Amino acid sequence: MDAPDLTEKQLSTSNVYDGRLLHVREDQVALPNGSTTTREYIVHPGAVVVVPLLDNGDVLMVRQFRYPLNRDFHELPAGKIDPGEDVLICGQRELLEETGYAAQDWKFLTTIHPCIGYSDERILIYLAQGLSEHGHRRDEDEFLENVRLPLDTAMEWVRDGRISDVKTIIGLFWAEKIVEKRWVP
Repeated sequence: MDAPDLTEKQLSTSNVYDGRLLHVREDQVALPNGSTTTREYIVHPGAVVVVPLLDNGDVLMVRQFRYPLNRDFHELPAGKIDPGEDVLICGQRELLEETGYAAQDWKFLTTIHPCIGYSDERILIYLAQGLSEHGHRRDEDEFLENVRLPLDTAMEWVRDGRISDVKTIIGLFWAEKIVEKRWVP
């Protein structure tokens, strides 16, 4: 039995807003049943999140204030992919910039799409091990604090809601499976 074609076809597009990071588009699309509708979405350059595991099994995270929600969050280091930038280089750059750590061993884990209803954003997740400290290289408008947590504590923070950032939650679940040797990256 063939699956029905659910594809929506773009009829026209317009730029609603072009910012430094985000771009908002509004498209007219043809639906599978022949009707038309409007789709609004955010164009995002993509990002890389790093799961830095220290030799003792702790996870290296950052605490930072997130303006849209007006509060601090505990997150895994992450950052946007610059135009033409290799995604692994992005992860290596962001880990060093944000935390001051570099890693010897890098493994790609997965790609996630956190906001499929209104954005084309993709986030690639990497595991970083063999960490050594070199001093952070944060941007002048970037204010972060390094936080070292036992993985069990980080997972407890996921369970009790202290960690609610989706990219961090997914990265921590991957780390838990890897440490428990249930998944091999």
